[in-house]
Amino acid sequence: MSFRSAARAAVAGQSCFPRTPVAVVVIAIVILAGLSLSCANSSRPTQTEPSHNAYVTLPAKGTVLLMQINSATGFITIGAQTPPEEDYSPTGLALLPSKKFLYVANSRANTISIFNVAPNGTLTLSGTPTPAGGTGPNVAVIDPSGQYLLVTNTFTNNISVFSIDAGTGALSAIAGSPFDANSSPTGILITPSGKFVYVTNPAIGMVTAFSFSSGVLTPVPGSPFPSLPGGGGGAAALAVDVSERFLYVANPLATNPLVPTIGNISGFNIDPDTGALSTILGSPFTSTFGNGPTALTADPGGKFLYAVTPGSSYSIWCFAITATNGQLTAVSDSPFSVAAGGLFSLIDPVGNFFYIGGSSGIEGYTFDPSTGKPTVITGSPFSAGTAPGQMVFSE
Repeated sequence: MSFRSAARAAVAGQSCFPRTPVAVVVIAIVILAGLSLSCANSSRPTQTEPSHNAYVTLPAKGTVLLMQINSATGFITIGAQTPPEEDYSPTGLALLPSKKFLYVANSRANTISIFNVAPNGTLTLSGTPTPAGGTGPNVAVIDPSGQYLLVTNTFTNNISVFSIDAGTGALSAIAGSPFDANSSPTGILITPSGKFVYVTNPAIGMVTAFSFSSGVLTPVPGSPFPSLPGGGGGAAALAVDVSERFLYVANPLATNPLVPTIGNISGFNIDPDTGALSTILGSPFTSTFGNGPTALTADPGGKFLYAVTPGSSYSIWCFAITATNGQLTAVSDSPFSVAAGGLFSLIDPVGNFFYIGGSSGIEGYTFDPSTGKPTVITGSPFSAGTAPGQMVFSE
């Protein structure tokens, strides 16, 4: 399957990797505030610690799922779902820092839904969805100031930028939006300062870079940058370290001359003034075994970078990040042969828990702050009844 075909499949609520329907681990469904509420299996241990919320899109069902995450254990309790919308295929989502509004990119409908977030985390649709400004809206992010929403439009090769009304949550397109983003933009990342924006272009193996100011995207000199020398590899996912000095890109199709592994991770220095990328010495970095990393995440402490692949054989690659130069070194026992997935990976903002989206649901792990080694959370995997799209935390 070509990357463009894979992108079209993804925004249609499918994936270029096989997905297997999974059973929903629930014992009851009740109706609460117009939303369906799924309760966790009573055979699991009772969770009594304070919880915080997270949200997951379910493209095949046309809904957004609320989850409560136990702050002490990482255990997920399945919560309310928004009413299903046919032909919406929600994929990317972004939560305003105030936690008042959640934005969801509907890849089939070419719209953005705005949800009011209640104190208990439940969602209520706010008015008519806003036109996305492009075709195939895929991934959504909000800048650190909470003033702007950015959405990649895969099929029209651009990025829509909206200003956010802090009181109502309403969206208004920025002058000049949508901005050209080269071929089939998919993933998007804003650096912690909000100064630079990076976008993956899997079809051409590139990373498109922008400076970002007052909602306007300006191409960085030299952009787009090849993910690998000579191009190719896929450029499927992005991660930035906490210092904002290093950018990492997953190349799921790259071959490596010295190991049987398929796929590797490119590392780049970020110019602090221009946002331009230059290759880190020793890049690309890879694992001794494994196949096709499609999601990346860096821990909030800045020590580790994780690359995940579908399946359970050599599925989680863990690297220590060298603080001085950004080089990656595989930690002891990496790659780890535990259940993972290629849909998304993210660590909660506090740095306690690591979640991975796959066809079997959401895999949950704790990880050792000294070694990076993941350990399965009791009750994992947590089923949403169908493959998830993207996930966001309320913290």
